[in-house]
This record gives sequence, structure tokens and C-alpha cells, in this order.
Amino acid sequence: MSAPASATLSPAALFDLSGRVALVTGASRGIGFQFAATLAAAGAHVVLNARDASAVEARVVELLAAGFAAETMAFDVADAAAATHAVADIAARHGRLDILFSNAGGSVRKPLLELGDDDWQAVIGAHLTAGFRLAREAARVMLPRKFGRIVFTASINSFIARPTITPYVAAKTGMLGLVRGLAVELAPHGITVNAIAPGYFPTEGNAPIRAASADFAARIAARTPAGRWGELGELATAALLFASPASSYTTGTVLTVDGAMTAAI
Repeated sequence: MSAPASATLSPAALFDLSGRVALVTGASRGIGFQFAATLAAAGAHVVLNARDASAVEARVVELLAAGFAAETMAFDVADAAAATHAVADIAARHGRLDILFSNAGGSVRKPLLELGDDDWQAVIGAHLTAGFRLAREAARVMLPRKFGRIVFTASINSFIARPTITPYVAAKTGMLGLVRGLAVELAPHGITVNAIAPGYFPTEGNAPIRAASADFAARIAARTPAGRWGELGELATAALLFASPASSYTTGTVLTVDGAMTAAI
């Protein structure tokens, strides 16, 4: 049996994304922008998505100024028609979509008895349903080319939970099943499907809870064996691994980047 093509590549080539086209959702800030910047730095043409067109455009300006290839595509991932059209539009304009990072989402922080059905549906829809839909539409483009990388942003809340974010915990846990189901179906076609489960990283998204609770950041650091919160750049290697030729035989898995929080008792 001959060695796979990736085995003949140099270390640099294993992580080279030149010529690839990537869509990163929720890319105007935080983890999503870190993923987008990492892929762009590795040579990919990155389409940055967010609902706020001006916010994501500002991020694209940053990447273009650094000499990278990037563009904006503003839409709400929970809008089925808009998301479906966006993927088709990327394929029509670029002739391909090689990498999908399904990162956009959100949360509702309420005690159980205050959670309405609409709260539940909104969070499940933004994470799980939207992720499924984007993956399905991306696969339509990837299947004829026999190549693709689909990556979801899961969470350590896929394994452990804290109060008042039950819909988010359920959505992120369901995402792991989505990864496995898609992986086994798409693996014969050269498409890998994986997830990254970040621990605690300071982002705009968790800024309100950090501001509201003076000791929250300290409690998280104390609960983490590494003794601190992560830095966004420490997610870059996970993003690059799953997007690159180096992960050609890695599919259906989740990579936890959490300073050993979920390994501790």
C-alpha cells in the first residue's frame, strides 16, 4: 500500500492552505476572528461572516492590511435562506469552498424556570441547526471535488456545565453527535469533520459576565490546572490542524483546548 500524499509533504507544506477558500462564521470578533486570521496567515482566501456588516468589514481591513486574502459576507447563520445562498454564492464566485468553520452562535443566560421555548429554540437554532445546515450546503460543494474540511466550535460545556446556560450546553453537546454523524458519512469522500472545544478565553462574548462578577475570572483560573485563562492565539494550532492537509486521517473527533480543566476533579 502506498503512503498517503500527506506523508510526502514537508512540515511547512502540511500546514499550507494556499489556494484554499474558507468560510468562517461569527468572525467579527473573539474566537471566530482568531480562526479566520490563522487560516488567512496560512495562505487561505477567507470569507469572514457576521451579522454586523460594519464590524466584519473592519476585521477584513485588518487582514488585507497584513497582506492576507479576505472578504466579507454579512448574514445571519440562523436565516436558512441567507445561509444557503451564501454558500452557493461563494462556490459560484470562487469555484470552490474547501474549508468551513461553523463558529457563530450565542447564549441566553437565565434560570431554568425563566427560560421560554423561544429562548431554547434560538440557541439550539444558532448553534446546532445552523451548523447542520451550513455543513450540508458546504458538502454539496465539497463532494464533487472529493475534498473538504468542516470544523465546528464546540465547547468544554459539551462535557461539563454551569447553571443558567442549559440551552447552550445542550446545543454544544449535540454538536458532538453532529460531528460524528457527518464524519462517518463524508469520510469516504475525502471530507473531514471535527470540532474544537475551547475552555475559557477572554472574548467580547464573555465580557459581560466577567464585568458583572468580580471574582469570576479568578475562580475560573483557580479551577483550571494551567492556572490561567487561555490566550486566543493558543487556539490557532487547533484551527490550523483541522483545516490543513495534516489532518487528512483525523475525522469525527473533538480537540479540547482548556488548560486541562475537563481532565481535573
